[in-house]
Amino acid sequence: MIGKLKGVLDSVGEDHVILDVGGVGYVVQCSSRTLAQLPGRGEALALHVETQVREDAIRLFGFSSELERDWFRLLQTVQGVGAKVALAIGATLSPGEIASAIALQDKATIARAPGVGAKLAQRVVSELRDKAPAYSGAAAAEIGLQQELGAGVAPPAVADAVSALRNLGYSAQQASVAVAAALNNAGAGANSATLIRLGLKELAR
Repeated sequence: MIGKLKGVLDSVGEDHVILDVGGVGYVVQCSSRTLAQLPGRGEALALHVETQVREDAIRLFGFSSELERDWFRLLQTVQGVGAKVALAIGATLSPGEIASAIALQDKATIARAPGVGAKLAQRVVSELRDKAPAYSGAAAAEIGLQQELGAGVAPPAVADAVSALRNLGYSAQQASVAVAAALNNAGAGANSATLIRLGLKELAR
């Protein structure tokens, strides 16, 4: 199994690249997010790879980060999500945005990806809910708070502060991230007014 390839970017197609590794050209399928981050032709390139072996083919999927590859794998554990849909979700949303949407049980955000309907989006946020913090990278603390909000068990001051920011027009993700930062600065005993004030400062940065 191939987990990573390092070589020189030979060419770029609509949904793939050819990566020259020691004179061998590997065809690696990539999402539009990964394709947008590529260097110029002839330059060095390293891709984190997921290898899928089928009866009639061996396919390589390349990603610019391990976290993107991990989400590609995890999404496919949900019934109805194959490689094409997982790539579409990864192209539409960053790893942090996927984790936030799942933690908040925000199926509408997942459904923004092409080929993802409301029922499939609901299945994704439901089945992967407990795994979001482990796949959120540096934002694990924020995702934990978002999970509490999604489950309706967040402390009242936190829930009130997030609700207030959302009423001002911020998205659930923006509001929860801002309140998480405010909570980190003010401490667990902070009241909603303090969290709102500090949250607005975060959002103004």
